Amino acid sequence: MATITECRGALDRLSDNLARADGDVRGATALDRSLSCHITDLDTTFTGRLAGGRIEVVDTVAGPPPSKAQIRLAMTGDDLVAMVGGELNFAKAWASGRVRLEAGFRDLLKLRSLL
Repeated sequence: MATITECRGALDRLSDNLARADGDVRGATALDRSLSCHITDLDTTFTGRLAGGRIEVVDTVAGPPPSKAQIRLAMTGDDLVAMVGGELNFAKAWASGRVRLEAGFRDLLKLRSLL
């Protein structure tokens, strides 16, 4: 099982990957939205923002998200680490229910290029 430190490192790597993206992916990351990522098996939530093409983690809290972020992710720590490491396809994980993504309709349309 992935640790909180490994999950935080995976989010940092994801942020670096998004910052280097171009084309449609770069356009999708150009949003300025609040973000939460609930690690279900650790019952821990990382909160922050997707802004300027990067994910900025502001806080780590025990339990589910304390407030409703504009973009909400939920998954196990192992799935987060595997996705960022390229071992798990996000679209397939989302379609199978291993990863939950909730956002407004317009945000989902913009984020579809990440899928």
